[in-house]
Amino acid sequence: MVYPIAVRAAGAVPIAVPEKNLKADVDSIIKYSSTKTKICYIANPNNPTGTYLTSEELLNLRKNLPEECILVIDSAYAEYVDKTDYEDGLELAKKFTNVVCTRTFSKIYGLASLRIGWMYTSSNQIIDFINRIRLPFNTNSIAQFAAIEALGDTDFLLKAKKHNDLWKPWIEDKLKDYGIQTVNGVANFILAKFKDQIQANSCYSFLEEKGILVRKIGEYGLPEYLRITVGLEDENKILCDEINNFLKLNGK
Repeated sequence: MVYPIAVRAAGAVPIAVPEKNLKADVDSIIKYSSTKTKICYIANPNNPTGTYLTSEELLNLRKNLPEECILVIDSAYAEYVDKTDYEDGLELAKKFTNVVCTRTFSKIYGLASLRIGWMYTSSNQIIDFINRIRLPFNTNSIAQFAAIEALGDTDFLLKAKKHNDLWKPWIEDKLKDYGIQTVNGVANFILAKFKDQIQANSCYSFLEEKGILVRKIGEYGLPEYLRITVGLEDENKILCDEINNFLKLNGK
């Protein structure tokens, strides 16, 4: 949702290309682009669906976008992905000077409140432009220190990845047992499809009353879905129990 806000703030016109089967449609993006297209944002993996473009699809996109269009690959959830056909954008940014890869410490590193991330590009010109517009105090020393320490804490990273690999499919299996479909995503959240918007909203309110916060995503055009982030073991079990209780009380 931030992409169109950033585009409008820059005085440009955002164009959202419809997805195909909850996944970015490369052919449509290429079709919609023109010489007026200055930036193409791709979240890979995507939020809130959890789907992703393969390295081949990203390369095809870059080759067929206008040369002057900068491809920005937002890889906020890259550390969770272990698919052999996935590429986080770094190699593409090394190969092409019109590609930018952005990353964050807010997801697997758990430093969201410090608001720190980083960008990579092989273009000195793009770096120069970013340095011209960024605020002089865009990060603070505490956030920088924490980020440096986080990069060296590989044990935490592996533990977080192992935890997600265990509990994400566990939650998905539970939801499927309850008759709730889930999207085959690769991040640290589950996109759960309910019968309709009314059921999704009712479940959201039911969980909220229990102190369990999930996310409505009607603003993404998916009103019948809820996005559920993988939590700690006890949290995941309580979440699934309460969703089951909701369905029993309200009918499946």
